[in-house]
Amino acid sequence: MLITYAFLTFFTTLLGGTIALKLKESKYMNLLFGLSGGIILAVACIDILPEIFEINEKLGKNIHESMLWFVSGIILFHIIEKYILIHHTDEEGSHHHHRHPVIGIGGGLALIAHSFLDGIGIGLAFQVSPAIGVAVAIAVLAHDFADGINTVSLMLTHKNNQKRTFIFLIVDAIAPILGVLFTLLFTINENLMIPYLGIFSGFLIYIALSHILPEAHADKPSWITVASTILGSLLMYLILINIHL
Repeated sequence: MLITYAFLTFFTTLLGGTIALKLKESKYMNLLFGLSGGIILAVACIDILPEIFEINEKLGKNIHESMLWFVSGIILFHIIEKYILIHHTDEEGSHHHHRHPVIGIGGGLALIAHSFLDGIGIGLAFQVSPAIGVAVAIAVLAHDFADGINTVSLMLTHKNNQKRTFIFLIVDAIAPILGVLFTLLFTINENLMIPYLGIFSGFLIYIALSHILPEAHADKPSWITVASTILGSLLMYLILINIHL
């Protein structure tokens, strides 16, 4: 099952990138982003955080310490995005009159590294439990769809040709598979489950609120987009109920 989800990330990323290459101006793009954001929020809040509480009770840990990892995850990825990685939305703003292929390549490499970490997230989640693994995999699939779009958008925005852009898209699609395979080399210690889940849930919420949902409302803010986010959350809720039956 783990390997199956790993390869699904490849096709999801590729699908997002292909849509960006051919249908970027589609009126439905905002709905797809809204749906993805809702799915990711539901996984983090309805599945991963309750799992942290259960493990916390089992291990007799302090709940405030456990939540500190969650907050740390949000802050950590905020720092990485704003001060280390070249994020495409920042580049479009600060380099509006200075677009160069090198900037797109740098941002593309950052997104590829990001995708590799997504794969690690899936692999470690399956080590916690199959149910958590499936939930995290679904969230990553929704996220990687957006990543495929962003990789292509970033490369093309900064004057990279379609051939180079497609190569970066393929590498970005392969990166999560490599991340999953990497986790087969080691097993996470039970005492590290809370830090891992806390940081990863913080990451998911940060990505949804700071990146995917703002993208959904960037060009066409509307109640339909909000409805797609609610729908994504409800659908994920129903899936999670069946996973845990």
